[in-house]
Amino acid sequence: MDRAVSEADLAFDHVPETDQSFENALAKARDGDRLTVDDAIELLTTGTDREGIDRRRKERVLEAADRRRAAVVGEEVTFVANLNNNVTTACNVGCLFCNFKDAAHTFEEASEVETAGFTKTPEQSREIVADAVSRGIYEVTSVSGLHPAFALDDEHREILEAHPEPKAVNYKPPERYETSPGTYVDQIAAMSVDGVHVHSMTPEEAYHARRGTDWSYEEVFRRLKDAGLDTVPGTAAEILVEEVREVICPGKIGTEEWLEAMEAAADVGLGTTATIMYGHVENEAHRALHLKRVRDLQDRTGNVTEFVPLSFVHQNTPLYEHDVVSSGPSTDEDELMIAVSRLFLDNVDHVQSSWVKYGDEQGLKMLTCGADDYMGTILSEEITKRAGGGYGEFRSFADYVEMITSIGRVPVERSTDYETRRVIDPDDPPFGPELGPKADGTPLLTDDERADRALPADD
Repeated sequence: MDRAVSEADLAFDHVPETDQSFENALAKARDGDRLTVDDAIELLTTGTDREGIDRRRKERVLEAADRRRAAVVGEEVTFVANLNNNVTTACNVGCLFCNFKDAAHTFEEASEVETAGFTKTPEQSREIVADAVSRGIYEVTSVSGLHPAFALDDEHREILEAHPEPKAVNYKPPERYETSPGTYVDQIAAMSVDGVHVHSMTPEEAYHARRGTDWSYEEVFRRLKDAGLDTVPGTAAEILVEEVREVICPGKIGTEEWLEAMEAAADVGLGTTATIMYGHVENEAHRALHLKRVRDLQDRTGNVTEFVPLSFVHQNTPLYEHDVVSSGPSTDEDELMIAVSRLFLDNVDHVQSSWVKYGDEQGLKMLTCGADDYMGTILSEEITKRAGGGYGEFRSFADYVEMITSIGRVPVERSTDYETRRVIDPDDPPFGPELGPKADGTPLLTDDERADRALPADD
């Protein structure tokens, strides 16, 4: 590994050592055999018999993954017309990899500290989404901090208000704050505008939405679905191994509870995605174990539409500021993570390349390493930007067509669930969305708006 290894790594029970060989693991991958955790470790390390990453071996792994991608999904590269509308940055969980959050107490009216964050009311969320829908987007993604005033709905708020120890359930009434986020049901209903697809409520948020009750995750997701929730993002997964979670996010839900919430979402008929956030204190054994848990979840539910590797952006995060890590993952690690995800997750058709994490050039490279989806337009991106990412906030359909055709692939507009697709003719501009309720092919932004949105996030 090219990253500096922290002292925490040295104490891990799970280490990247196997009795398997790289050649055997690669042969299994090429033949389409179901891989084991040891196989994945060998491929992620390019062989535990050698120090560091062997570039020639790496290229063989990438080639096998690209061949698998072509066999599974062909030459199409998909993307979606979407908006990120994160409701609040207020949070007091304290994850060490995150710089999206702002201390929840700074949002209180009595606070003497001016917060740098934001909280949106349901009415503000509706206005933001309605404007985006009028432009042609048809998916809104919303992932937020765990604001202490957030409750699932009015019944949940009554339970939290009557709780004998509100601090024990991380609750404060909305009257304490400058701006109330309302309830999760209020926010989901507000964002459910004109048939837009609402992709929200991570397992961590679902946990927050049931705290202080004996409600099941099924009950929580059922109420949210009734309010307009369509699919659940499988974020908050980070690394699904407890010894890593104890280092980077000790206040978050554990692996088993994350899996329980994901299965509950599937049980009530909500589609899901799955993620991994890698390149911090974990090692290749942890990454392989994470992949195994996602594959097992998919074996049980068949409900995961895509897998999204998220490269750790280290700048501005507590892990970096406290000298636990010196950087994020190397480019070699990024490419191998995409490739091994494709080879290991034989029951998940789509693997996403994130231009927000990798940038345009490397994001395109990932489409030759096993990935087949290239995210979405993202009219507003806040999480990675606040962590120090510098790859902008918006990609137009014209950008997508130019980039995807430049590598000889086929640009395809898709729905969130991948069920609806539109192959785009690169010789027939202008390019804009056509799948949404108000989409007619018009570009999402004017030229001036596009130029402003595409500036690097740190400008």
